[in-house]
Amino acid sequence: MTVTEKTAPSHYERIGGASSVKAAVALFYDKVLADPELVGYFAETNMAEQRRHMALMLTVVLGGPNEYTGRELAEAHQPLNIPVEHYAKVGLHLTATLTELGVPGDIIGDVQVVLEKVQDQVVAHGRGTGS
Repeated sequence: MTVTEKTAPSHYERIGGASSVKAAVALFYDKVLADPELVGYFAETNMAEQRRHMALMLTVVLGGPNEYTGRELAEAHQPLNIPVEHYAKVGLHLTATLTELGVPGDIIGDVQVVLEKVQDQVVAHGRGTGS
């Protein structure tokens, strides 16, 4: 392989790897848990475990190593009956977190695309409706 054939670094590598993801997750949950509309979803949640799961998921989204072994998004979120408005607020908190930490705009844009793609797995919806 020549230098010109070198593959581009992943988003995960570009932001600094595991330590940067952990910092993002910590700041993200600080924002979410300070939001009176969202904090109730986490009242019965082991937040250390939740943060670990989120870090693993964000790592995958950013192209880092896939070590996530948690439940599927729909399985974990559908019982919570999350309205689209709350899902959007979580997305805004994640975007604000990444922006605050100086994550490049192209990476933030790609994360937002993933959020759009998985929205139907997270928000509450009636069965049998198409999208």
